[in-house]
Amino acid sequence: MEMNGDGQLIIGNWERKLMKNFWKNYRGTLLILLGLVLGGIAGAVWGTKVDVVKPLGDLFLNLMYMILIPLVFFSISSSIAGMQEVKRLGKILGITVAVFLGTALVSAVLGYLCVLIFKPIQGIDMSNVKQLMGNVKGASGTKTSALAQIVATFTVDDFSKILSKSNMLSLIVVAILVGIATAASGQAAEPFAKLLNAGNVVTMRIVKYIMYYAPIGLGCFFATVIGNLGAEMVGGYLRTLLIYVGYSLFYFFVVMSGYAYLSAGHSGFKAFWRNISVPAITAIATSSSAASIPVNLEYTKKIGVTADIADTVIPLGANTHKDGSVVGGILKTTFLFVLFGRDIATFQNAVIIIAVGFLVGVVMSAIPGGGFVAETVIITIFGFPMTALPLILIISEIIDIPATLLNSTSNITSSMLITRFVEGKNWLSKAMRSR
Repeated sequence: MEMNGDGQLIIGNWERKLMKNFWKNYRGTLLILLGLVLGGIAGAVWGTKVDVVKPLGDLFLNLMYMILIPLVFFSISSSIAGMQEVKRLGKILGITVAVFLGTALVSAVLGYLCVLIFKPIQGIDMSNVKQLMGNVKGASGTKTSALAQIVATFTVDDFSKILSKSNMLSLIVVAILVGIATAASGQAAEPFAKLLNAGNVVTMRIVKYIMYYAPIGLGCFFATVIGNLGAEMVGGYLRTLLIYVGYSLFYFFVVMSGYAYLSAGHSGFKAFWRNISVPAITAIATSSSAASIPVNLEYTKKIGVTADIADTVIPLGANTHKDGSVVGGILKTTFLFVLFGRDIATFQNAVIIIAVGFLVGVVMSAIPGGGFVAETVIITIFGFPMTALPLILIISEIIDIPATLLNSTSNITSSMLITRFVEGKNWLSKAMRSR
């Protein structure tokens, strides 16, 4: 920005471009947040009278339910069917997978401990929740063995039942099998692989169309929730955002610094912080791990990571390694646990919550449209009513920026750790000498 002769501020082309890109990248999120704010105000002011707009919220839900089955099937099967290329990555890929899994597990455990200390929501009347959303699925009177329960959860006795959102895990199993079989069939299955990919493109386009209605639909749904459950829900979402932002700052400044130090000692720590500002700002400005790839590649190589490792890890990590999404999955799960009066502190629930958060961040993040699929999986695994789905969709929107920061920048520290295992402990000093 510059000042003219009259002392007035002049906005230059660079500033205009920055503001234009900001609106382009965040337009959908900002409109949804506006809808949520207006809906929250309406619910707080008029209470149960806002139930008159409930059908508009139900319309959004029903549209999402209608596309859910083809979305899950095509996104998972097409993703797996196109995995032949990763077979040639060799040693780098093997270490990459190990590091990605290790850092995701650390993120999951730390995230669980965080929500255990700072519960995301408090003071909600459980009877009102169950009346509005429906009851959590409980155990039936008939006792079944653990093995029988697993079989019933992941399979169905009739193909038509796969087409119901109530059997989402069975659908995922079928989609995985179709993807594996397609990839294993090689050239003979190429037409079918193209069909799966085309189906995924079409369903994602439909989801995009539906999301145009999201500011109105989610706003009306949120108004109904606040009108019936009270202002405690608003406080719950604000608390959830603060917990996530606090965790993100801790992970970014402390945990990533630890990874950088483990990779190359004090030199690695200094190299990381000397080069991380631009990738971090890019992640926040674009709200996209994919859009951050070029900048991440440039600055990862500036740190001293070899070109072949950077060129492999950064693009792969943008699609399959999302530490921020791991914590997001845990936060969504515990939000529903507390909302429906379930205990998050038992050992069994702790293990399951961490495992589901790990699944959401590591497995589902590799799937196009995986965020929505992951939220559906959370609902299905724990037996929550599908009407609770928008509650965690809202969380996805409000944590989007800090989640992208962690998802994107964690790939840089991961590439440093991977270089340490591939090149040896003196990799950074060798890189500095070769310049």
